[in-house]
Amino acid sequence: MRVPFERTGAAPVPAHARQHLVRMRDGTRLATDVYLPEAADEPLPAVLVRLPYDKNSRYVYFDKVARLFTARGYALVVQDVRGKFRSGGRTLPFLREPDDGYDAIDWITHQPWSDGTVGMFGDSYYGFTQWAAVASQHPALRAIVPRVTTVDFNATTALDPRRTEDGVGRPVWIEGIEYYAHHWVDQDTYDYEPDRRVRPVIDQYEQAFAAIGARSAWFDLLAPRRTDVLHALGRHPFAARPVPVLHCVGWYDNIGIPHMNDYLELASRPGWDAVQYLWAGAVDHENYRLDLAPVTEHTDHAVSDAALERLLPEYTGPALEFFDVFLKGSRPVAALSKVRWELGHEGWRTATAWPPPGTGERTFWLTEPAAATAGSLPGGGLSDTPAADEDHARWAYDPDDLVPSLVADSFSYLRDHPDASGLAAREDVLAFTGPVLSEPLDLAGPVSLDLRLAGTAPVFDVFAKLLDLAPDGTARLVVRGQVSVRGDGSSRDVRIECGHTGYRLRPGHRLALLLASSDYPMYLPCSGSEDNPWTTLVPKSSIQTLGTGGASPSRLTVTVLTPPSG
Repeated sequence: MRVPFERTGAAPVPAHARQHLVRMRDGTRLATDVYLPEAADEPLPAVLVRLPYDKNSRYVYFDKVARLFTARGYALVVQDVRGKFRSGGRTLPFLREPDDGYDAIDWITHQPWSDGTVGMFGDSYYGFTQWAAVASQHPALRAIVPRVTTVDFNATTALDPRRTEDGVGRPVWIEGIEYYAHHWVDQDTYDYEPDRRVRPVIDQYEQAFAAIGARSAWFDLLAPRRTDVLHALGRHPFAARPVPVLHCVGWYDNIGIPHMNDYLELASRPGWDAVQYLWAGAVDHENYRLDLAPVTEHTDHAVSDAALERLLPEYTGPALEFFDVFLKGSRPVAALSKVRWELGHEGWRTATAWPPPGTGERTFWLTEPAAATAGSLPGGGLSDTPAADEDHARWAYDPDDLVPSLVADSFSYLRDHPDASGLAAREDVLAFTGPVLSEPLDLAGPVSLDLRLAGTAPVFDVFAKLLDLAPDGTARLVVRGQVSVRGDGSSRDVRIECGHTGYRLRPGHRLALLLASSDYPMYLPCSGSEDNPWTTLVPKSSIQTLGTGGASPSRLTVTVLTPPSG
């Protein structure tokens, strides 16, 4: 079967940019746009962006971002990374970014408009290129603003539980690996929809590569294998010279968990801790906001220029304030809050640390498991006290009837922000719900699950979704987490980290929890056997068991803001 696809190449260079072909140390030239203020009487600090998504595309809108940076007195330099769009070299992510980042910074410092100081800015992969430049340790790099990103992207895509000491890993995140099959084939980008009916799953992509006439070398490394990117970089960025970092995290970002882990790791490291700053908002990977979800044609910045203009000040503002301190020195360090965070449905707050001072843990115990398979919410209970007696709930994994992913693209989850209540009607989904709230419940910190689990398969997956159940019966995502577990049929305790959030559950609402063993096509279906899930032709069904009450009760732990006394 031939897979239809759409190929997108480089857009025109804007009139207010000047493109240079900047030479790297091996002779490869990278296409680089420079945006300068209209009247620059003296050398300027520069902000560098290095990305693989076409520096001139509407998708990254740097022609519009540039106007805000140059108006603030910065040169903005935007570069297509090696092998992408107008830049030369082999199309292969990650590996050359430290050297290329160093060379790009060095080129900037030798330009007549440069004052010799450089910052870096950007989302996702162009957040990673900032970490790669940190690893290369150019002395001119003075501050970075990585947004919705992580230092090790490939650690997010999968972790085989058979290769871990505790037998707990991560399911295969198809979206995270499929990304390379769209964006890292050659200089251009390819949009296509794999035929999800094809087995083995790997053949879905073989069909696409055959239609395109080229393939992604990095996809071939990750599916079905895995490559350690940080080892390939040489020096880990966290082992490099500390630089000030403003971590811009989205509560609904699909890589928000590793990004928060990066922040917390550096905030605990001597030398790095003093220069770590956090901006955390109720946004997803593509900068859609909770307070506008689900979006309309008029509020969708991907298609509406007016909506994009409204987004830009919030998108660039935190970075500009940060660079004013650490590049220009025009504002004191004391002007920056160490933590600025959004409490969803309530607004923005500041704190001296994360989680904010004044938070504490609250535990909800999973109870009434017999009702968890009732076929609708509320299902079982999330109670303040555990049940005295041990009890169990069982659910099936059927590879021929997978639990559907509620969005086609989790990178832009809040564009749809779907109602998840219908999933509770499935027999292969467990549901638990807490009491109706009489007062607001403010979540501000990590969320985790400790579950007593057993499975009949050698490997099984568990997907958890914590929801806000509204009085009208709709249920919308707050946080999520997932694990892949090596099993031998016996019960074991398994922790699921669901990341961090800032979120207000309003009076009349309830917490709800859904547990399942598939989430397709966001995640690769488990093989249910020792077979590789990418290549298995016949995945096997299994039964999972959840234990509640007794000596090892299952529980949900949330971090909450403690109401002020009196």
